[in-house]
Amino acid sequence: MTMTVPLSSARPTSGVAPHDFRALMAGFPTGVGVVTAYQPDGRPIGMTCSSICSVSLTPSPTLLVCLRKGSPTLAALLSSGAFALNLLHEGGRATAELFASGDPDRFDRVAWRSGEGFGGPHLPADSHVTADCEISQYNAIGDHEAVFGKVVAVTAEDAERAPLLYGRRRYAVWPAG
Repeated sequence: MTMTVPLSSARPTSGVAPHDFRALMAGFPTGVGVVTAYQPDGRPIGMTCSSICSVSLTPSPTLLVCLRKGSPTLAALLSSGAFALNLLHEGGRATAELFASGDPDRFDRVAWRSGEGFGGPHLPADSHVTADCEISQYNAIGDHEAVFGKVVAVTAEDAERAPLLYGRRRYAVWPAG
């Protein structure tokens, strides 16, 4: 049976509580990425991000990452106009946790490489694929910035490895088969 609710009564009068929203999103498993960029002095910076989605295929392949306002990584992205999105594979959990920790020496503890045209450092030992992006636009939404990246290059790092997932507040691996 289908029930139609008038639009006026379907709209909440106030926002949902933050803990209820977190519980909602915890039930939506997603891939895990590390967003990286270069600071104005050339030093690498990055953070774990699971707020990632594809936006458009044409005319320009575009993806979206959402980063917390005030994040030093966000500041570097906006300053440089570019970033790399490293999608982690099944062996990348320790790197996901490291880049979520805020450890200032995280790049001293992982294998990474830099190259001509890279939007940010690539993490080849922990990623199955990396996208280099140029920022096409960004929008402030609440306590985050939605950053749209035009994908200018894709590098398959270890395409045979299963993606690392995050949902229900824990890591998992894409099942075989």
